[in-house]
Amino acid sequence: MTMLEIHDLTVSVNGYKILKNIHLDIPAGETVVLFGPNGSGKTTLLMAILGFNRYKIESGSITFKGQEITHLPVDERVRLGLGMMFQRPPTVDGVSVREVVRLCNTTEMEVDALAQRVNASDFLDRSINAGFSGGEIKRSELLQLSAQQPDLLLLDEPESGVDIENIALIGRTIGELLDERIVHPDDGLSMMEQHRRRKRSGLVITHTGYILDYVSADRGIVFMNGHIVCKGNPSEILKTIRKSGFEECKRCEECKS
Repeated sequence: MTMLEIHDLTVSVNGYKILKNIHLDIPAGETVVLFGPNGSGKTTLLMAILGFNRYKIESGSITFKGQEITHLPVDERVRLGLGMMFQRPPTVDGVSVREVVRLCNTTEMEVDALAQRVNASDFLDRSINAGFSGGEIKRSELLQLSAQQPDLLLLDEPESGVDIENIALIGRTIGELLDERIVHPDDGLSMMEQHRRRKRSGLVITHTGYILDYVSADRGIVFMNGHIVCKGNPSEILKTIRKSGFEECKRCEECKS
């Protein structure tokens, strides 16, 4: 099954076209990593997939698990199985982290267990993101995502703004979420067969690439100026970016095909 299909997608924000004719398919069980300079359209893609009104779809379509969701409201998309870890989530005064996690049909015992897993017990009863450090914000986002258990994880720079210890915790937890399987694979299964056994797919934005130390990514994609200019092995793409910058990706002959 194809988890996500994006066809000829053009998206504008405040009257400016940010994404231009994007085509992207993510099979069930596959994790795709997005690279690109600031302002290239990576976050816009995630926001458009989730359905925020500010991100106006000018043309094209988005299909999730076989159902077109191009014009569905955010809440319906989330109920279908989309979940997002935001880079800069808002502060919500008067609503505790615990209350939001409980909305995901979790018991108090499950809330406490999930919070302990991501070292979030100390701020469960605080207002969401109010006075949180960078690491606390990321762990709160991850706690909510873990409770939601979405089929497609949209992760916007999960390693940004946190220290090494938090990166390790966040990376391991995301890796476990993405690699959870319907059944444990037997030895000798092909990569495609292993993907079919994974429960979830992922679309991950990264600037530093640290998340790749913990996440088994299948494909890398480079965005520049609202276009996809490069596709390939995520580790090799990251090496190229670190060595030569994004212009080398733009020139890559393989990506022009």
